Amino acid sequence: MSEPFRPGGDGIRTRLFQIIFESDTPLAKGFDIALIAVILASVAIVLLDSIAAWEAAYGEWFYWLEWGFTLIFTVELALRVYCLEKPWRYLRSFYGIVDVLAVLPTWLMLILPGSWETLVIVRLLRVLRIFRVLRLMQFVSESRLLLDALRRSVRQIILFFFSIFMVVTIFAAVMYTIESPEAGFTSIPMSIYWAIVSLTTVGYGDIVPMTSLGKAITVMLMLIGYSIIAVPTGVFSAQVIRAIREERYSDEACPGCGHDKHERRARYCLLCGTWLDETSADPRLAAAGRYGEPGSDE
Repeated sequence: MSEPFRPGGDGIRTRLFQIIFESDTPLAKGFDIALIAVILASVAIVLLDSIAAWEAAYGEWFYWLEWGFTLIFTVELALRVYCLEKPWRYLRSFYGIVDVLAVLPTWLMLILPGSWETLVIVRLLRVLRIFRVLRLMQFVSESRLLLDALRRSVRQIILFFFSIFMVVTIFAAVMYTIESPEAGFTSIPMSIYWAIVSLTTVGYGDIVPMTSLGKAITVMLMLIGYSIIAVPTGVFSAQVIRAIREERYSDEACPGCGHDKHERRARYCLLCGTWLDETSADPRLAAAGRYGEPGSDE
């Protein structure tokens, strides 16, 4: 687990850090809610701007709103960098990169010449503004669990896709040999395209086997697709459950019975009732000292 970010000093930088990076004060919660509203509004503008009729009717409004959102995000990014002890560490993090992507396209479009408006690069920069929606992930605590589970599943998923590629290539080579070019199997790459479409049970219908053997192989491939599509889902789900358990439970052993599966918020052992918090005294002992032991005459 990575080291948490720390404020870069006392006074105003610490106060800004508490507002921007923490959420346990009313002002910080208000900041988070306002930022979520701005992110959703900016993404809505990007979506509406892609509709030709809306762009023709409200294009100028969208332009100025976009610049307003960009200025807000730019100021917010500058404040985040200002209040941190190690700003470059934040800029290299996932959320730092997303924050930069949220403002960079609009500023680049201002720098690029106006004659480039029809080029693909400008259209790509406009679409990149949709990355702002990723900023909502930092407000969902469960997103960290999902990212952690995905990180743990990378090797298994890569192995799974490599196996799928082998299956697809073998079936494609077989179909290229069996079927004729008139059926659409003009090359092995084209047959690989057909195999992927059949394996995922999409079935566009642009390439269809004509022979009985080819149809039988197609049925076999589709049945295989049904059985293996659930594999990455199961791998990822297992890692999510593991991450949730690690988040919820502590491995600290009970000093009384040695049981090591307790919820992190637990104060007493689930099995023997021993006090678990070593940083403070058992409140039952304090109560016994004040009122006497249970069952005594005091």
